[in-house]
Amino acid sequence: MEYNTQREHIKINDYGRNVYKLIRQAMTIPDRERRNRMAAGIVEVMAQVNPKCREHADYKHRLWDHMLMLSDWQLDVDSPYPVTGPVDSEFHPHRLHYPEGRIRFPHHGRLIQNMVEKVGSMPDSEEKTRLTEMIAGGMKRSYLLWNRDTVDDDLIREQLSQLSDGKLVLSPNFRFRDTRDILAQAGPSSNGQPLQQKKKKKKKKKKNNNNDGQL
Repeated sequence: MEYNTQREHIKINDYGRNVYKLIRQAMTIPDRERRNRMAAGIVEVMAQVNPKCREHADYKHRLWDHMLMLSDWQLDVDSPYPVTGPVDSEFHPHRLHYPEGRIRFPHHGRLIQNMVEKVGSMPDSEEKTRLTEMIAGGMKRSYLLWNRDTVDDDLIREQLSQLSDGKLVLSPNFRFRDTRDILAQAGPSSNGQPLQQKKKKKKKKKKNNNNDGQL
């Protein structure tokens, strides 16, 4: 018995080994016209064996390329489409370069840290003041969403100063948005209820449990 592990490797498994054998047989036909007719027939068989390929608008072009690829580009036929060739058929993805460097406050994320560095390098102006206030508001939102449901505004001021190495300082008259407004705008939690309502319901349930225990 012949096992697949003992057979020749197939570059594309979508069409099966029988199609691969047909392609190898077409390569042995000396007459070019007969070889072209058999190649066209093989493409039709490939479309039947793998009907999903019809989902692509250029599926016939793909089938011809796949047939030539299965022949190691050795099948000499007149393809009705431009032949890509063995060099263009291989795709090597580019290596992804991930951001380097430590995030000083993970709950604020790298984006806010980059914004702080960018705005901190700007000269003093009304625009810089306005951007600083926007960053501070974003820091409070990120703190509330990813850590806990309350935060001291003075802590945000301190972390903003640390992130910017003292380059960004909020005016003493600046006031943060109320915590309840930020949580309400955050939308429903995982069970479909706003965060504040979820907290109140949890406290109410705990209170009812205590009352049941007193009975």
